[in-house]
Amino acid sequence: MAGMAELARLHAGFDGPKLAHLQRLVASWGPLADLCFADLLLFLPVAGEEGRRFVVAGQVRPSTNQTVYRHDFVGEMVDEAERPLVARAWRSGKLAEGEAHLPSQQERVHVLAIPVRWDGEVIAVCSRESALASARQPGELERIYLSVFQRFAGMIAAGSFPFAAEDAETEEAPRVGDGALVLDASGCVEYASPNAVSALHRLGVHRNAQGKQLGKLGLEEVAVRTAFAIGGPVTEEIERGPDVTVVLRCLPLLEGSRPTGALLLLRDISELRRRDRLLVSMDATIREIHHRVKNNLQTISSLLRLQGRRLASIEAKQAIEESVRRIRSIALVHETLSQEGGGEVPFNDIVRPLVRTVEESLASPDRQVRFRVEGDAGRVPARVATPLAVVVTELLQNAADHAFPLPEATPVTAQDPPTSVTAELPPVGSVLVRLHNDGEELAVEVVDDGVGLPPGFALEDAKGLGLSIVRSLVTTQIEGSISMRTPAGADMGDGLGPGTVVELRVPLVVPQYTGR
Repeated sequence: MAGMAELARLHAGFDGPKLAHLQRLVASWGPLADLCFADLLLFLPVAGEEGRRFVVAGQVRPSTNQTVYRHDFVGEMVDEAERPLVARAWRSGKLAEGEAHLPSQQERVHVLAIPVRWDGEVIAVCSRESALASARQPGELERIYLSVFQRFAGMIAAGSFPFAAEDAETEEAPRVGDGALVLDASGCVEYASPNAVSALHRLGVHRNAQGKQLGKLGLEEVAVRTAFAIGGPVTEEIERGPDVTVVLRCLPLLEGSRPTGALLLLRDISELRRRDRLLVSMDATIREIHHRVKNNLQTISSLLRLQGRRLASIEAKQAIEESVRRIRSIALVHETLSQEGGGEVPFNDIVRPLVRTVEESLASPDRQVRFRVEGDAGRVPARVATPLAVVVTELLQNAADHAFPLPEATPVTAQDPPTSVTAELPPVGSVLVRLHNDGEELAVEVVDDGVGLPPGFALEDAKGLGLSIVRSLVTTQIEGSISMRTPAGADMGDGLGPGTVVELRVPLVVPQYTGR
């Protein structure tokens, strides 16, 4: 279904400031629906129809009363015959009130059509639609709320609502049902709803608020004074110790540009703030855990290096160094998690240091290999990042060790001519790490232009420790797939050999259990 902005552009030809005014209205009309206990609909005139046809661009239901319409009207086209009050309000620029009978409704409804004015021009109509009044006399709360709504309706018709300086409402912004205070032009309380009295009690105010300013009740008046001064809404939080937080939102009631009162909405968000503090504390704890794990892994690496220096066997030293490299790749993930927080990490920030580590281990004039990283791995879950980092490290080291073997030394004899002063440099090999994340699956390719796979090679039959670790991690821990093949087409680098492509595919979305 098209949104309000799309409907306004497509059918009414609205854009720029006009559209922004309507968007502010739709973003802030929730409290208005609560105040009038009725549904609000926004009608836009179809371009070129001169008010004969309208499109419904917005609809909001009250949280203080039952809705009149179970049907969603947004996107529907109506004509003047179906909505005569809407057409009258649009043409006259004045409020139009009466009863209407819609084909979709079995009963008649009460309609108040309010012209929406912007910069002196009527650009839309906001319609308040409710069930016909019963014989029951409305209570004080209903009478007060309806009178406040009428003042807002006059502001909509005059073009002073929605406020030009409208601040963005958050999910925790108070609604009328959370608690409402009605203030007069001097900031004194004219009416306090029962929920507002409860919120005041939470703030330590137990006196009768009627006829008193907030300052005399022991509350800050900054929000009210600022809202009266700027002619726009102001939101602030009031704290009473670590356990009580109440958010306060002041909406000034204007006649022209002069404030004649205000609607003050209150909401107790103490439990929300307590949860926020708990989440911050948990996040800090998780970061500290990752930091300590990283430090412990680095300590283990240092101990292994000390042990390796005391060994005489070359094979033992190589095994120790391989273990250190694997531990460093895991430590790198924990270091990134300690900085990022949360359960995901940008995997590119892990791949690049891994590539640099392998490059440094190959710093030899006899074997020159160039590494590159292309694409974006995006953010991956921590459960995937740790084993995947080890897998990528093993594949990079495997490409460096086996795709570009060291040249064999040629024995020198007395018959050999003297060597030239400028010896020929060894060829440069290339290893490319290609990354792609589509949101559901991460694809990692390690491509080299080395000597290629040996004849009859099969990954499932490989006996090397590195490939055994890779195969085990990919299939058991990250539930992915791995394949190795000779690249099709031309070599990717300087053409040292046929080359090899190792392709990993890792699912990022955990399948949902269906119960079947």
